[in-house]
Amino acid sequence: MQAQKLIQQWTKSMKNKSISLVILYLVTIFNFTYAYEFPIESNVPGGVVIIPIKTENKPEVFFYDKKVMVIGENKNWNAIVGIPLKIELGEHKLKVINDGIGANYLFDVVNKDYEKQYLTVKNKRHVNPNDEDMLRISKERKLISKAKASWREIDNVPLKFIKPARGPYSSSFGLRRFFNKQPRNPHSGLDIAAEKGTPIIAPAAGVVINTGDYFFNGKTIFLDHGQGLITMYCHMEEISIEEGDFVNVNDMLGTVGSSGRVTGAHLHWSVILNNTTVEPLLFLKTD
Repeated sequence: MQAQKLIQQWTKSMKNKSISLVILYLVTIFNFTYAYEFPIESNVPGGVVIIPIKTENKPEVFFYDKKVMVIGENKNWNAIVGIPLKIELGEHKLKVINDGIGANYLFDVVNKDYEKQYLTVKNKRHVNPNDEDMLRISKERKLISKAKASWREIDNVPLKFIKPARGPYSSSFGLRRFFNKQPRNPHSGLDIAAEKGTPIIAPAAGVVINTGDYFFNGKTIFLDHGQGLITMYCHMEEISIEEGDFVNVNDMLGTVGSSGRVTGAHLHWSVILNNTTVEPLLFLKTD
């Protein structure tokens, strides 16, 4: 009887251990999937490239002196690189530093023809600002540049986003823009057409690093998602959060509006990686 009791206890113990091992395995698989849920790769101006790096320790990576996101674990690192819209086509290199030793990793950038877009803006000062406007714009550019260059060191960076507002896409990323027939910078984000007051939600967890009412962008929010991944929300009507707030996915940020340089109510959504704007659709969940 004693032996039988011991066998039963051992069997129960092994069952519990088996269950624990299964749970541990599932947790490991879940974490692995989360950590490696990368954006879509596209080696064009405004795209993203993913460069595998086989080093023992986490390396530091730079692209034209801009720090680059690195995701992974021992001997299985990946540099997630944002490609500027105005980059030259052809071969480019990453500078990789590991244990004080530098190396270059090469990749190619190929052409993409972005369409032209002609817009008519009623407020002429939003096309040709006066001297007073230019002083304001100069001050605002410093704040915006600081937000875009933000770096927060974390491991689990959310690399897949949900759509931040309901509505159809009205202007795609990268369009070569003309305001009142005058050429301007390419469109650095994705426009979502929606009525005023439509909720804007956080597409992923992040920290609010800047809010403001800017000359061109109107009421704007910047979210820092970690390791140089920033999202920007422009032309808002209401801002519901404050600088320093932490938000989770689906949290309310504010509402769609028509502030700043616009032709109608919409959300301008930008994704910034290593201080360069990239195609937001590369980060969007497809399910």
